[in-house]
Amino acid sequence: MRVVVKVGTSSVTHADGVLNADMFTSLAAQIVQLRGEAHEVLLVTSGAVSAGVAALGMAQRPADVGTLQALAAIGQSRLMERYNAVFAAHGVVTGQVLLVPHDFGDRRQYLHARQTMLRLLELGVLPVINENDAIANDEIRFGDNDRIAALVAHGVAADVLVLLTDQEGLYTKDPRSNLDATLIDVVTTDDDLLSVAAGSAGSARGSGGMASKLSAARIASWSGVRTVIARASRDNVLVDAVDPARVVGTTFLGRDRQLSARRLWIAFAAQSEGRVVIDAGAVAALESRGTSLLSPGVTAVEGDFAAGDVIDVVDGSGGLVARGASAMSHAEVAALRGRRASDLAEGVSTLVVHRDEMVVLSALR
Repeated sequence: MRVVVKVGTSSVTHADGVLNADMFTSLAAQIVQLRGEAHEVLLVTSGAVSAGVAALGMAQRPADVGTLQALAAIGQSRLMERYNAVFAAHGVVTGQVLLVPHDFGDRRQYLHARQTMLRLLELGVLPVINENDAIANDEIRFGDNDRIAALVAHGVAADVLVLLTDQEGLYTKDPRSNLDATLIDVVTTDDDLLSVAAGSAGSARGSGGMASKLSAARIASWSGVRTVIARASRDNVLVDAVDPARVVGTTFLGRDRQLSARRLWIAFAAQSEGRVVIDAGAVAALESRGTSLLSPGVTAVEGDFAAGDVIDVVDGSGGLVARGASAMSHAEVAALRGRRASDLAEGVSTLVVHRDEMVVLSALR
């Protein structure tokens, strides 16, 4: 099997940000065991910012993006130094791959990234992947390593994605404040839990949380990839999670129907820059006929977006219907909303979002 493993900041560092030597040793041993069983493994890791915080002796993680990017640059080399050392002890060579979510939205970048990762596997190298936090902007605050891991799993056609965290898995409620919360073992492809809301706050050292892991599980599910969310410190967690016969944490089953990398990025990974409100007729057309969104169906425009930006498409009550890359700027949509081609000068397009650049999310539930 081809396996993508993602480990979070709270798992690879101590409370003070210092890298957790025991966790690195355990991860290496388990990944080497999987490789020995003929599995191909790619590792997605967080922890660069936290390692940078520790290197500078800071009392806490700062909040401003500029400092976070500088800390990521400081910590990334230290993170890779540790991975190089623990895997070299097993005779395994590692290769660093730095990505941002947008790499999966641009077809050319996506193919380049995919080819690099597959070639590393062919060479017997363990790809160690991280978000490129030193140059990332908003992504650094959204815990996108979970989503990057899911997009990587799609890109390399992985069989299983394992998200290692500081919780046992997905609970019916937040177990930190609800004593009656119970662990959910399996989420099926038709289960409403794939659209469940979860708290977005991660640990004080990281930027993710269960919400970003659920988003990653949605991406992986629509890639046909089985996903497991489990506690990183559990004995033999990675080896057990890869084995479909064992029950570890929460397992999300993959769907038969799959979305392209571009559509996965639009639906689940891209940041929305605004939204358009559409009428009931337009909602029906998108959901039942899979049409493009045209200006006659638009009733309102919100946000400041440019052509090419990803936007939300909502109904009159604010319910999310679709997400897509806008063919117009917000000003152009505002000027054309509710107007038909017959009302406009010849040659003026009424296309707001092309159907090939849109995912109807209400149809995915």
